[in-house]
Amino acid sequence: MNIVRRLILVLVMLALAGKAMAAERPNILLIYTDDHSYRTIGCYPQAYPWVQTPHIDALAARGVRFEYAYIGTWCMPSRATLLTGHHQYGVQSMRMVGTYPGSEYDSTRCPFWPKVFREHGYTTAQIGKWHTGTDTGANRDWDHQMVWNRPRYPENAGNYFYDQLIESNGGPPKVTKGYSTDNYTNWAEDFIRGDTRADGKPWYLWVCYGAVHGPFTPAHRHRQDYPGLSVPVPQDIYPPRPGKPAYMQKVNKWIANDQGVPIMNGGFGGQTVEHTTSIHGNTLDGWVRQYHQGVRALDESVGRLVSVLKETGQYDNTLIVFTSDQGFAWGQHGFATKLAPYDANIRSPLIVSMPSRLPTGKVVPHPVSGVDLVPTFFHFAGIDLPWKMHGHDLSPLLLNPEAAWDHPSLTAFTARSYGADTDRIPSDTTKTNINGIPWYFMFREGTYKYIRYAVEGEVEELYNLEDDPDELHNLASQPAMREQLLAMRAATLAELERTGAGIAGHLPAVANP
Repeated sequence: MNIVRRLILVLVMLALAGKAMAAERPNILLIYTDDHSYRTIGCYPQAYPWVQTPHIDALAARGVRFEYAYIGTWCMPSRATLLTGHHQYGVQSMRMVGTYPGSEYDSTRCPFWPKVFREHGYTTAQIGKWHTGTDTGANRDWDHQMVWNRPRYPENAGNYFYDQLIESNGGPPKVTKGYSTDNYTNWAEDFIRGDTRADGKPWYLWVCYGAVHGPFTPAHRHRQDYPGLSVPVPQDIYPPRPGKPAYMQKVNKWIANDQGVPIMNGGFGGQTVEHTTSIHGNTLDGWVRQYHQGVRALDESVGRLVSVLKETGQYDNTLIVFTSDQGFAWGQHGFATKLAPYDANIRSPLIVSMPSRLPTGKVVPHPVSGVDLVPTFFHFAGIDLPWKMHGHDLSPLLLNPEAAWDHPSLTAFTARSYGADTDRIPSDTTKTNINGIPWYFMFREGTYKYIRYAVEGEVEELYNLEDDPDELHNLASQPAMREQLLAMRAATLAELERTGAGIAGHLPAVANP
């Protein structure tokens, strides 16, 4: 065999080996929606009976659904967690600056892990909403980006659905026509097909939809969906709310009209969003209808992305994860927002599907957190963690959804403060809450939920979600629950200490220590 033929053979063998390696390391598709409650998805038993989400339901039927997922509390910290593997208090150097949502970070102190995937042979891409510092990481963390950079262009930050300023791979922004959900899906399909990436490498794609964030604008093709719907009025839509903390007695986003029908008190006032008027009127039914109509295009997008994976022969080797930054309450506890530590406000959907490797049609009953997703991605990619993560690899639960799980779920809300700025409660009261909701730490273990506020002398909250899924009855003051309360209080502190939360040693006293 001459030298030329040997060289050709070696090159062919290397190419085949490269393709085999890429096939062994799965692609990862993270589909990430916005302000999207688990209650809007048909495969969740808490959904209204009229909900139509056939494609997301099919994903669950071909995968593993998590009953209790707490990805974050609001847009920016949830995304920071998904980029670092850290709770909000561990995201060093992140800060809000200038006009909301202006924000900055030091990439040397706050590295984003997709850069590590790039260094280990993955092609990384992010499409859609960017809400974590003006620096998107283009050409550093990402090989490919098509993003709506909200922090960089506050004047455009309300354009969740139309006329967005889109940056392509760090270039200058261009006003882009069309409905944002459809645009993002088009660009994601292009990437999956290989039009905007190099062939032969495994890939990680994070598709960040803006729906169904306020102003909850559905696509025109869905604005007649769900005619005549009527939703039950939440039991505690109006104050007072016995047993709950002081701020909860002031929540009054809904009032009754002359017919006793709940209407939004003053209309939706989402910060920085475009003019917001309900398409179907200002009633609870009208807003819930509009919100669910916005989910319809998301469901279609999931179907399209799964279809293109199948068409291109990549479905069997792609881990698909569907989730949201957090949920959204419609009337529950008087809210029309996220942020608060109740499942109605912040509990997200979470579905993981890869039928070639994982069980199908299964449900995980254990509560999990957003910080758990990042180590899970590293496990599937076969890459060592580059730094200490706050969460735990979910692979054991994905392989055996009924397995024992010894890791609790912690959710932190420190308003617009991050990293070392959360070590102590700020003296500036404008930094200690958003919309009147104060800093808190929410802890889930088994069927119980514990909430501790960073407010001197405030009551704690304790709920048994098996008996009280709507979180109406605070058990913290009941003598019979004292032992459980103390155990949850101690476990919360232990988890804060395990994850390096500086505030762990500076928490204010509770009402009944």
